[in-house]
Amino acid sequence: MAQDYPVDQARPRRRGRKLLIGLFVLLLLLAGLLVVADRVAVGVAERMIGDRVSQEIAKQGAQSAAPEVEVGGTPFLTQVLDGRYQRITINLRDVQASVEGDAVRLPVLDVTARNVRASLDTLRTGQGDVVADTVNGAGTISYESLAALLNRPGLTLGEQNGKLTVKAPADILGQKLTISGTADVTVADNGAVALRFNDLDAAGLPNLPLARAFLSNYAKSISIDVPLPELPFQLAVREVRPLPEGLAVTADAKNVPINSAG
Repeated sequence: MAQDYPVDQARPRRRGRKLLIGLFVLLLLLAGLLVVADRVAVGVAERMIGDRVSQEIAKQGAQSAAPEVEVGGTPFLTQVLDGRYQRITINLRDVQASVEGDAVRLPVLDVTARNVRASLDTLRTGQGDVVADTVNGAGTISYESLAALLNRPGLTLGEQNGKLTVKAPADILGQKLTISGTADVTVADNGAVALRFNDLDAAGLPNLPLARAFLSNYAKSISIDVPLPELPFQLAVREVRPLPEGLAVTADAKNVPINSAG
């Protein structure tokens, strides 16, 4: 004969299960609200940093497309409470600045700030410093703007096998020839891009000392230190490297107020 359980014992169990289910649903809702709040706070911080960066770039007399800012690390709100952020990435496009009256164009400048310190009050009011322990930048300088700084009509720059190449028309001893060759590219002590052209030649060049001397003098005339525009975030150039799309620039800085880009 089956044993019947009292009705008053079965009902509390059902009520207990309902309470647990309700508590679980409530926790899920709270977790969802926290995620939404976290993402909203990230968006506010990213817009604030982007606005300040745009203002500081304009103060330098430069211009760029609107900065794309991404605050890394999750959850964001715990970073806010701590006043320290793992990573902030700032992508700048179509950066243009003037060097000795000529426009230097950087199609891309990507900046990553790590271990960033900013108080909650700074994020709330937009006042105060947002300081990064380290900032790394990587960008490209277009060959067209670099060639313009050399001020030689018809001169073009490019890349081949990891070397900076040059081509330029020239009138040598009454003959119209095309000079071509490569250059060594380094960073000068003053932060400029040092171009040292070597191994220049020209098809059809007469085998005469005067013609060779012309070629040597031309190489010396374009082997110069090309100043770069002031980079934001106090970035100092450490390396330059020819790539097909332009001259790649690597830069870094320490203890930088990233909302004061100058």
